[in-house]
Amino acid sequence: MKQNLDYKLIFALAAVGIVWGTTFLGIKVAVETIPPWFVTSIRQGLAGLIMMTILLFKKELEWIGWENFKQQLIASVLMLVIANGFTTIAEQNIPSGLASVINAVTPILIFLGSIMFGLQKMSLKGFTGVIIGFSGVVFIFKDGLVSFLDANYRTGMMFMGFAILAWAAGTIYTKTHANKSKNITLNLFYQFTIASCIQLVLASIFSPNPDFSSWSSRSIFAALYLSIFGSVIAFFCYNYALKHVTAVQVSILSYINTIIAVFLGWLLLDEVITIDFIIATALIILGVFIVNYKKKEKKTL
Repeated sequence: MKQNLDYKLIFALAAVGIVWGTTFLGIKVAVETIPPWFVTSIRQGLAGLIMMTILLFKKELEWIGWENFKQQLIASVLMLVIANGFTTIAEQNIPSGLASVINAVTPILIFLGSIMFGLQKMSLKGFTGVIIGFSGVVFIFKDGLVSFLDANYRTGMMFMGFAILAWAAGTIYTKTHANKSKNITLNLFYQFTIASCIQLVLASIFSPNPDFSSWSSRSIFAALYLSIFGSVIAFFCYNYALKHVTAVQVSILSYINTIIAVFLGWLLLDEVITIDFIIATALIILGVFIVNYKKKEKKTL
């Protein structure tokens, strides 16, 4: 018997893959004139307001209890404050395409984390994928060896490293703890609101006297795009997908994210793509593919 296709799941996965591929470009444009913590605070704050409006319209806005609040707090700090915030800071100093390629390592980190927490078992195939994937990381460092003399470049790479670790941890945590409530919109409202408040405090600390007149319409539009598409739509779809498939399976969307982000960075921002960069991208994507590949089992009637 044929299984019925879950079109909602297919749409959710497609939305995450495509939209998050464009957000690397959006972040790069937003931080051209807006301080990074303000970008993230605006992004999550507006997303929280949109979620609140939906909840009020559906009469579903309510207190979720301290236990669930704690779970949403942890998920928010890991995935929005640290992962999203640090990626935004990193893109002040490194190309958007490079940020997306580093981000593509995340599924391998999720795979390793899932093994640590007993959610998956290590196999020869998985080990091979991890080695190939991290070989791609070596090529990234080889390609940007001269750039490491630049302190800003080193800072950007460091923040991206922390960002992908936090995203991997947040994905595993969300799958195992924070995604048990059926109301995804309510969970995301709390996550966005928590993140926005924390990021606004960070913005006031690191950019105490912002010159709002210097914020370009291009950067403001990018921040709005990140909020509506990158946060509201993509995060809703991501959390929906996590309810129906494994964390590692959802993470393979980095294939699409990376290809779209690298292409847009080259097309619209004139970012340079070298042979080593192409090899690095191919190795990381191949490594992630091997980690996630499963043979289809033949069903017998």
